[in-house]
Amino acid sequence: METIEIKNVEYLRKLMIQYLNILKTPNDKTEFYAAEIKLLNYYELGCVITEMLKLCILALDHEAQKISGAIKNPSINVALILEVVLQLFPVDEFELLTEINEFLIADSTDGSEPNS
Repeated sequence: METIEIKNVEYLRKLMIQYLNILKTPNDKTEFYAAEIKLLNYYELGCVITEMLKLCILALDHEAQKISGAIKNPSINVALILEVVLQLFPVDEFELLTEINEFLIADSTDGSEPNS
């Protein structure tokens, strides 16, 4: 029985290495995970932050675009915001959940490891 459990743990560890990519394990004592956003330069970072702030302003006050003359470009670049969201979307982690689910189903039906 222990041999099967060891194989199961090894299989799950292999899946974790393959699929858990969005959050980086904390290297210090803060215990916070980090997600990476890929940007071309500081200007693009500034644009992303600006667009998110404008989106928040609009969400809080639907007439904010008409009122605020202080904002240089009041239109919101939704595509830029969605690009960042896509980078943070955990597709690999959803694949991992599928693999674990299939593994557990196969394990519960015949007690063996699914083919990978």
